[in-house]
Amino acid sequence: MRIRLFEKEDLPAILAIQKKTPLAAQWRDHDYAQLAALPGGMILVADLETMTPPKVLGFAAFHRVIDEAEMQNFAVDPEHQRQGVARALLEEAKRRLREDGTKRCFLEVRAGNKAAHELYFSVGFGLYSNRKNYYRDPPDDALILALELFPLTIMP
Repeated sequence: MRIRLFEKEDLPAILAIQKKTPLAAQWRDHDYAQLAALPGGMILVADLETMTPPKVLGFAAFHRVIDEAEMQNFAVDPEHQRQGVARALLEEAKRRLREDGTKRCFLEVRAGNKAAHELYFSVGFGLYSNRKNYYRDPPDDALILALELFPLTIMP
């Protein structure tokens, strides 16, 4: 498996994964193209490079503004969940965001999505705040998580 930057040829596979993962934001194809074209846009793709063409396993979409980023969409093909794909995407995102000088990364997650909480907390995200009754279909609160990419050091 490799993690690489999004290419326009990835769109059909990303849209197919998105359809299979109803908790992911359901974007249109031009939403991905717009984000990828922004100066602060970054979409990472996990694929199996040994296949021809490479099989897309998952993706993570971020938008950076100055020194903060937000993960705007994230999904892994259900056939490849619990195999380290999501963790690999997040670790590579952390590396790239740090390289770009990003200090903090935010994301929103459904309060009821316990599997996602476990993953995000395990890679360093923490609870920042919440939004009551944010989601519909089904109704749920949103948790706002934050990751400090350059944690503060407290001096004695």
